[in-house]
Amino acid sequence: MLCLTGLTRNSKDFANLALHLAPRRRVLCPDYRGRGRSEYDPNWRNYDPFVYLADIGDILAACGVERVIAVGSSLGGILAMGLAVLRPACLAAAVLNDIGPDVAPDGLGRILDFIRADQPQRDWPSAIRLLRDALPLLASKDDAWWEDFTRATYREGADGLLHFDWDIAIAKPLLRSNGKFQDLWPIFRALRDIPTLAVRGALSDVLSAEGLARMVAAKPDLEHVTVADVGHVPTLDEPEIAGPLDAFIDRF
Repeated sequence: MLCLTGLTRNSKDFANLALHLAPRRRVLCPDYRGRGRSEYDPNWRNYDPFVYLADIGDILAACGVERVIAVGSSLGGILAMGLAVLRPACLAAAVLNDIGPDVAPDGLGRILDFIRADQPQRDWPSAIRLLRDALPLLASKDDAWWEDFTRATYREGADGLLHFDWDIAIAKPLLRSNGKFQDLWPIFRALRDIPTLAVRGALSDVLSAEGLARMVAAKPDLEHVTVADVGHVPTLDEPEIAGPLDAFIDRF
């Protein structure tokens, strides 16, 4: 299993899924450069999907892994599609979590507004309140879940404050391009012969219902699950997805 996180996220997001899968699968959850436990890149231009894909290739080679099921959330799903282009033989199957070739501009704009500047907080309760206010559609979870999510989002700085656990320079390439992606349909079509499961949050502002319908039209064998009352992105431990995800993975 190769678990690929969203734009600002890190391997902590996949902790529960990794623990669930570990008894029967080897699970790799890398932190991209500039996130989590990976170093920040002094050249922000290297915060680029092609560089991330090269890094992933190096990780797979270093780990002696030749074939994976890729589970990609948001940016991670785009990278999974990129693997289908650059390393098709390594991809046994793919799970695209709330992402597709049509990225809704409103959702992308919201994400960029949120990540473009650090928002230091004095303590964990303050950080939790900020995230719950800023991401009201993320998930209908309890207080314990929000605390875990916040601790995966912030880190303690040398100044005694809590800071986002990513290099805010990761937003620069997207800001310079005015949030415009290259056409993602060619890389989505690279999944034509690769079993794929698409997951969508019913309240998502990144993958619309119409966008998912276009994906199904282009790839009729695409399996898909929509998670009720959740926005971008589902956590993959919701009841609607847990069973179908296990069943999909266990086929390979």
